[in-house]
Amino acid sequence: MDSAANEELSQGLSKRTPPVTGETATPSPPSAPARVVPPAAKPAPKAPGAVVEIAPDPPVNKMRRRIVWAAVVGFLTTCFLMFLRFFLPRTIFEPSSTFRIGSPSDYALGVDTKWQQQYRIWVTKTSDRIFVIFARCTHLGCTPDWKASENKFKCPCHGSGYDSEGINFEGPAPRPMDRAHVELDPEGQIVVDIARLYDWPKGETTEFDQPGAYIPL
Repeated sequence: MDSAANEELSQGLSKRTPPVTGETATPSPPSAPARVVPPAAKPAPKAPGAVVEIAPDPPVNKMRRRIVWAAVVGFLTTCFLMFLRFFLPRTIFEPSSTFRIGSPSDYALGVDTKWQQQYRIWVTKTSDRIFVIFARCTHLGCTPDWKASENKFKCPCHGSGYDSEGINFEGPAPRPMDRAHVELDPEGQIVVDIARLYDWPKGETTEFDQPGAYIPL
């Protein structure tokens, strides 16, 4: 009975104990514990009707934007004006060559210079006629000055001299100054037309006695 019990005990131990080989068994290291990753935090839900604030635009960007828009608007405006200018006539508007200077009774005997600056003329009245001298030197086209103390016209450019009727008598002027066309309108006003001139070429017949060169008194 004892031998049978011992045999069963030895068989049980042989089942539990592993066979021993020539090398010593190395125990395996314990496995690392698994890392638990926390779930990502979810954004909090926005409340209904909430206003989302946007960061204001930097001042530098605003200035750049204004400069760009100003350049674009200026360029387009210039192009539009050039487009309009293409359809406008290229003309020079000059004052009319015909104008009124009053009645003959408004002038005294002698030379009147009140229209010199506006119309470049002098009005000369004698005992029998009134006429208009165009204030242009026949030498090089300068405007002479009336010297009342010397009773003559004197050109400041080259010294040409003319009497009160515009007849040259000194200096390089080759001939007398021209006279403008004059006539009376129905109201008795003197109408002057400086586009129609009467001259006295050197060595030729004068035009100063033609109708229109003067108004008889």
